[in-house]
Amino acid sequence: MSKEFIYTEIAAGIATQIRNGVLKAGDRLPSVRMMCQEHQVSMNTAKRVFLELESQSLIESKPQSGYFVSRLMSVKLPLPEVSRPSLIANNDEPDELISRVYENMGKKGLTFFSIGIPSGDLLPQAKLKKEIINATRELKDGGTEYEELQGNLKLRRMIAVRSLQWGGNLNENDLVTTNGGMNALSFCLMALGKPGDTIAIESPCYPGILQLANGLGLNVLELPTHPTTGIEIEALRKVIPQIDLCLLIPNFNSPLGSCMPDENKKEIVKILSENNIPLIEDDVYGDLYFGSSRPKCCKSFDKDGNVLYCSSISKTLAPGYRVGWIAPGRYKDKIMKLKLLHSTSSISIVNEAVANFLKSGRYEKHLQQMRKALQNNYQNYVQTIADYFPEGTKTSRPQGGLSLWVEFDKKIRTTELYDHAIKQSISIAPGRMFSLQNQFENCMRLCIGLPWTKETQLCLQQVGNLAKRI
Repeated sequence: MSKEFIYTEIAAGIATQIRNGVLKAGDRLPSVRMMCQEHQVSMNTAKRVFLELESQSLIESKPQSGYFVSRLMSVKLPLPEVSRPSLIANNDEPDELISRVYENMGKKGLTFFSIGIPSGDLLPQAKLKKEIINATRELKDGGTEYEELQGNLKLRRMIAVRSLQWGGNLNENDLVTTNGGMNALSFCLMALGKPGDTIAIESPCYPGILQLANGLGLNVLELPTHPTTGIEIEALRKVIPQIDLCLLIPNFNSPLGSCMPDENKKEIVKILSENNIPLIEDDVYGDLYFGSSRPKCCKSFDKDGNVLYCSSISKTLAPGYRVGWIAPGRYKDKIMKLKLLHSTSSISIVNEAVANFLKSGRYEKHLQQMRKALQNNYQNYVQTIADYFPEGTKTSRPQGGLSLWVEFDKKIRTTELYDHAIKQSISIAPGRMFSLQNQFENCMRLCIGLPWTKETQLCLQQVGNLAKRI
C-alpha cells in the first residue's frame, strides 16, 4: 500500500469517527508516537494524518498538550423544517426581489453571501490563464473556427472519464457541450416541455430554475423537501398523474445543500421511468463533497436513457468561462437540434483550455483544496451563527456544495433583513426568492464560497446582530 494511501486512509477513518460522534469535541487524540506504533507508520506519515485532519477543521493542536477534536464539531444547530408547499402548480415569481438581489452582482465593496459561486480566491486563476494561452497556440487558426456541433472532443472524453467516479460510465458520444449549466438546463426544458406542461421540482429551489421554467410557460409544482435527504418520494408518487417532467438537484442542492441517499435516487429514477416522465438532473455541485467519496447521481441508475444529466464547471472552476454539458440519453437528437438552432458552437479556446486542465490532473488537485476550504467555511459559519444569531436559529447540514440554509423564528422576515444588511454593504439571499409560493419568508441562503477571513466573520456577525434587532 502506498504511503499516500496509508495516510489518507487513516485520516478518513478518524474523520468518520469524529463526524459520527464516536470521538467528541475536546477528546484528545493519540500522540504522533502512539499513532506510529498503532498503525505501523513513520513519523512523517503520522504527522501528515494530523495535518490532513487540521486542514478539515476536525482537530486542533494545543501547545505542549497534543491534538484534540475541534469544538467546531460540537456545534449542531437544529435542522430547518421539512418544506410543505402546496401541491398545486404555482407561478407567483418573486421577480422584483430577485432583481434587487442580483442587480448588485459584480459591484465592488459588497460582501456577497447571496451569490452562489466560489470566490476567485478559491480558484486557480493563474493556471487557467496559462491554459487559455496554450489553447490559442495549439488550436487550428488560434481557435477562430467553429467546433463540431457536439462539442470539443477532448473535453467530452475527459468528462466521460470523470463520470466513472459516480458510476456514470459515459463515453464521449454520450455528451453534448453547452455554454454553461443554465444553458444545458434550458436546452433540456425546451426539448421536453411545452407551455402549459407541469414540471416537478424541489422546494426551496434555485431561483434561476424557477425563472427559466416560468419563462418557458411551464407550470411549476414544488415538492416537500427534507433539508438533509431531498424530496419526499411519497409526495412525488402522489403527483405523478399531474406532471410531465421533473428537474432535481440531488447532490448538495441550492439552497438546502441536501444530498439524496442512493436508494432514493434509484427509486426516483424507477418511478419516473415507469411513467415515461423525463428527469433532468442538475449536478453542478456533485464534485464539492465534504466526505471521502463523491456521491452517485440519478444518471448512475438510468437504464433506458430517461435521465438527462447536466453539469458544468461554473461552481467548481471558472463561473465566467460558461462551460457546461449534457448527457441527454435518448433525447440526444432533440438537444443537438436545439444547440444548432440557438448556439451552433461553444467557445473553442475556452473548451480546449478546460479540457487540457482536466487532462493534466490539476483539476482534481484544485478540487481537493477547494473542498477542504468549503468544509472549513461551513464549520466556521455555523460556529458564528451559533454565537451571534438569534436564539432558536436553525441551519441545514450540507455534506458538500456552496449553500447553507438558515431558518429564523417566524417573526423575522429576511426581505427586511436584506434591506438592513445591504445598507451595511452586505448582500444576503432572502428565502422568498427560492419559491413561487408565499413561503420561506423567515429563511435565507448563505453562500459559503467566500474566503474565511476576519472581514467575512465580522460581516456574518453583523447579519446576526441585525436579525436580533428585527
